[in-house]
Amino acid sequence: MREGQAKVLKKQEIDRLIILAGSQRHGLRNQCLILFSFLLGLRAKEMAALKIDDLVDSKGKVSEVFHLQSQQTKGNKGRAIYLTNKKLRKKLSDYLKTRENDLNRWLFSNQKEGHFDPNTLQQLFKRMYTKSGIEGASSHSGRRTFATNLISKGFDIKSVSVLMGHRSIQTTARYIQENPKMLGQMVAGL
Repeated sequence: MREGQAKVLKKQEIDRLIILAGSQRHGLRNQCLILFSFLLGLRAKEMAALKIDDLVDSKGKVSEVFHLQSQQTKGNKGRAIYLTNKKLRKKLSDYLKTRENDLNRWLFSNQKEGHFDPNTLQQLFKRMYTKSGIEGASSHSGRRTFATNLISKGFDIKSVSVLMGHRSIQTTARYIQENPKMLGQMVAGL
């Protein structure tokens, strides 16, 4: 990990984080936030900007694909987000059921402002990591873990770059943590 980069989490750490988040107040919301970070690679700014209507069609069904508009992203570059992971879809559906009578249309709401701004969402992630005993992690850890996991599963960097919303694969490459075990297996297979 380069100096200043958020930690890439192992599966066991993510599982521990999800279990702990589920046992706390606003558990479903917080579990969804974790999954949106680790399974979709969304930034805190992007999660804070989401409204329920961005993900749910007029019949109340969760879409398999939604689009982040340019103003919702860091680089003013919109992109498609694929809600195809079954675990994420189930958790999101459970969370949305708790929001059925809620007039607040922000997807991730809090009681003070009505919805999170990016800074309060970053602080929430930091508190969840601290309670889980995970050091060196930040709200960006999910995004780095997302990219690293996709590359380690054999997906090409160009496709990962598209999912991340990067203009350049060099930017995506900076997110990916080296995997010495995988590098050794590559050489062994020659």
